[in-house]
Amino acid sequence: MTKRKTGHDYEISDELWTIITALLPLPKPKKKAGRPREDDRKIMNGIFYLLRTGCQWKALPRCYGAPSTVHDRFQEWQRSGLFDKMWQSGLMDYDKEEGLEWEWQAIDGAMTKAPLGGAGTGANPTDRGKKGTKRSLLTDGKGIPLSVVVDGANRHDKMLVIGTFDAIIIERPSHKVTQNICMDKGYDFPDIRQLVDDYGYTAHIRKRGEENIRRDIPGYRARRWVVERTHSWLNRFRRLLIRWEKKIENYLAMLHFACAWITFRAAGLFG
Repeated sequence: MTKRKTGHDYEISDELWTIITALLPLPKPKKKAGRPREDDRKIMNGIFYLLRTGCQWKALPRCYGAPSTVHDRFQEWQRSGLFDKMWQSGLMDYDKEEGLEWEWQAIDGAMTKAPLGGAGTGANPTDRGKKGTKRSLLTDGKGIPLSVVVDGANRHDKMLVIGTFDAIIIERPSHKVTQNICMDKGYDFPDIRQLVDDYGYTAHIRKRGEENIRRDIPGYRARRWVVERTHSWLNRFRRLLIRWEKKIENYLAMLHFACAWITFRAAGLFG
């Protein structure tokens, strides 16, 4: 029998909350007396609950506070860059505990529906032209997310490469460290190969028509699949399955929160 999840399964652990507390921005001073500010941890639990379950803001359980209050705090934290800082902190923790595998990286795009539209959406050519959004994701050799950008579903993957490279959320090692990047045949263009070289990578791009070629190279190891797995991990956060945020900044904040959680989990923070 499948175990039914409870509210506790969607709450921030003590270990993660200790890290988040150090990153929280100072609350803005109140202009006049009123209700005391809602507890930050309770609000963060509400945002995490929404991210994991995919429920609407107005459907948030009242135990997390008024939905409008939770949403306002989410936008306050988004503007302060809190979710970016959480992701950066997770990557530094992971690098200390496990070590980021910069030598082999992978990039790929994935599309989701975006019925409410907004910036960073466009006609999805694979969904009868309905509104959709594309996320371009870069991971290290083990699938740890390093960068994510968002654009319309009608944008070709190759058009997001520069943005994805520039959005790497922590500093890359110097070019003295060999860095390979694995990409599928959708990136097989001369200008992309030159771009990859300009950014200090050694390109491993599958050529068109090469998909069915059997690999009999001694020691060969498939490496690009890790980014596809990370896209799958992101889709386990049901708020990301369909983009309901009209503001691209809010959607990116949700993505960054999920990337932070994935990274902290990989670092062993949750046991």
